[in-house]
Amino acid sequence: MKHVYLAVMALIVAGTSISCSHKVTRIDPKEQVDLSGRWNNTDSRLVAEQMIDQVLKERWVGEHQEAHNGQRPVVIVGFVTNKSHEHIEAETFVTDVEQSFIRSGRVRLVQGGKKRDELRAERADQQTNSSASSMKKFGLEQGADYILQGSINSIVDSQKRRKVVYYQINLELTNIQSNEVVWLGDKKIAKYVKN
Repeated sequence: MKHVYLAVMALIVAGTSISCSHKVTRIDPKEQVDLSGRWNNTDSRLVAEQMIDQVLKERWVGEHQEAHNGQRPVVIVGFVTNKSHEHIEAETFVTDVEQSFIRSGRVRLVQGGKKRDELRAERADQQTNSSASSMKKFGLEQGADYILQGSINSIVDSQKRRKVVYYQINLELTNIQSNEVVWLGDKKIAKYVKN
């Protein structure tokens, strides 16, 4: 009986190792691969690029430069809230947005949120632990003129083994001094998934 048990266990282990093998192949991160139909890195990158292209084509940039002797506007990216049905790491999308702003060369970007807090903590630490000649001073940060905020929303319509996942990304740019909304934009994505 013990030999039969050992033989059965050996077959189960052999079958498990055969069925669990998988192959990993490196691909170009810009290649569009959509396995699950959920929000992915391609969605994040393309939406960020397209929306920043939209916002920078609007008149607020020129109006700002006219009012400020040709200076580029200073932008801070605030919260982008995930209100979708799935877990989306909004920080990845925010980073894609920031990269698109910087690549454009049309605005100046300042740190916000936790990154800004970390910078301020480092500056505070330097007050007691750095030489006077290398210490960075308080009160010299570049203030932002505008803040970009938004949300990622989704709707799922499904029946049996088919579904359509609809995403809408809303972004708005607000003048920090006047509280005036100077741009509103959205991007829609629809994905048909059949299992």
